[in-house]
Amino acid sequence: MRLERVAAQVPAGARLADIGSDHGYLPVALMRRGAISAAVAGEVALTPFRAAERTVRESGQDMRIKVRLANGLAAIEPADGITAISLCGMGGETIRDILDSGKARLSGQERLILQPNGGEQPLRQWLMDNGYRILFEEVLRENRFFYEIIVAERAGPAQYCAQELYFGPLQMQARSPAFLAKWQRMLRLKHKTLSHFARARQPVPEDKVLEIARQARWITELLA
Repeated sequence: MRLERVAAQVPAGARLADIGSDHGYLPVALMRRGAISAAVAGEVALTPFRAAERTVRESGQDMRIKVRLANGLAAIEPADGITAISLCGMGGETIRDILDSGKARLSGQERLILQPNGGEQPLRQWLMDNGYRILFEEVLRENRFFYEIIVAERAGPAQYCAQELYFGPLQMQARSPAFLAKWQRMLRLKHKTLSHFARARQPVPEDKVLEIARQARWITELLA
């Protein structure tokens, strides 16, 4: 389901760089449908790199999908003419760090299709700080877990307030059932954390308590 929802955000005819491609399933699926014109599957670890090579080779798409062993955006070469970049299944801070360390390889014309496993707030902060506007957001529920998809482009600078960076500016407006369910669960966890702090034998730093309390207040206001 997650792969399908990410695939739906890749523009038709795109030249895709799938970074952290694992088995290369996303570019292969899109190429089989004729949805993209070319792709790079980048992997930093040898085992998933070889798995992606095998997937691409067995699909018969190895002329149009290049599998590269490289760290982050170093998998992208100028001649690739990349128009969309996907980074999925990593922490938001990891995605942010990959984008930041590879900024020199971004033309600013690419669509970023991001599926962080947590850490959405610092990722949105990086997008805003680097001139990206969030065009689409979605919360997915798979089994007992919640996942977010964030799509951004350099479509004119955007300014987001602290709550928008925390919850997602478009999510706050759409208020989907999955989004509300995620934050209902998060509110229970914040209250549990605060009660643990209150019972802790060692004093918890005040700034940490205040930060969790502030987040709980924001969530309560959101759900009201």
